[in-house]
Amino acid sequence: MARLALVAVGVAVLAALPLVVSAYTVSLLISILAYVSLATAWAFFSGRTRYISLATAAFVGIGTYTVALLGDHLPLPLVLAIAPVVGFAVAFGVGLSTLRLSGVYFVIFTFGLAELIKQLVIWFEINQTKTLARYIFVNAGGTLIYELLLAIAAVVIGGVWWLSQARLGYALRVIGEDEMVARHAGIDTTRVKVLVFAATSAVMSLVGAVLSLRYTYVDPNIAFNSLVAFQVLIMALLGGVGRPWGPALGAVPLVLLFELLSGTFPHHFGIALGLCFVIIVYYLPGGLMGLVDRVRGRAP
Repeated sequence: MARLALVAVGVAVLAALPLVVSAYTVSLLISILAYVSLATAWAFFSGRTRYISLATAAFVGIGTYTVALLGDHLPLPLVLAIAPVVGFAVAFGVGLSTLRLSGVYFVIFTFGLAELIKQLVIWFEINQTKTLARYIFVNAGGTLIYELLLAIAAVVIGGVWWLSQARLGYALRVIGEDEMVARHAGIDTTRVKVLVFAATSAVMSLVGAVLSLRYTYVDPNIAFNSLVAFQVLIMALLGGVGRPWGPALGAVPLVLLFELLSGTFPHHFGIALGLCFVIIVYYLPGGLMGLVDRVRGRAP
């Protein structure tokens, strides 16, 4: 009970931050909260099942384009409710057909999914609207975007923490250890994988929809930025995918680092991203949470 009260106080303090910090700080916090939700959702599925998905950019882009297409015609709350439904539906269909794959084949397919959807959107825009840009005319300030993403992050982290201790969390871990054993133990592996993949993808689409409110216009290259998938993966690995708090812990320093690198070395950001990935995999294979566990294990 005391822990829940402490968490509630922390969320309340975070909710009040836009009142006392600058607009730039709010913008930076928006990025942090978005990546906290994305990395936590990604790790809940991929970190436990070991089905490494690089489709994050695809579902973020789906959320972005949902707002771009419907924002002028429907109330904002309804648009934000539709975005995760679309993401869930697409991921459900994709999951039914692809989660029978494993290893590098699933990785390659999910990476190609973002590119496939992007090319389909480009083809549609060129042939139907004769332009690649979609303007977003939604009246949403930085504070509203921040509060929405804070609520999403709190729900996602809390939900992952609760589900990790439930039967679903244990089922995912058994699937990750040995899927054949999971089947023999009575776990419906196909249903579990597809539903969790679709649910976490819905979260990504919702985050993409909220983030799109920052933009004046979007195009397929902005919406379906493949770097997002690798950034989310690196953040989850840095924090540690085995704990609900791990991906969030990894997202905060890396968002700050990427903000610095993108401003200081804009033409070498990809190289810096690759170096971060190599360093984390080589020196922190268990992430920061794994490092903490090792330090505790050595302590007398």
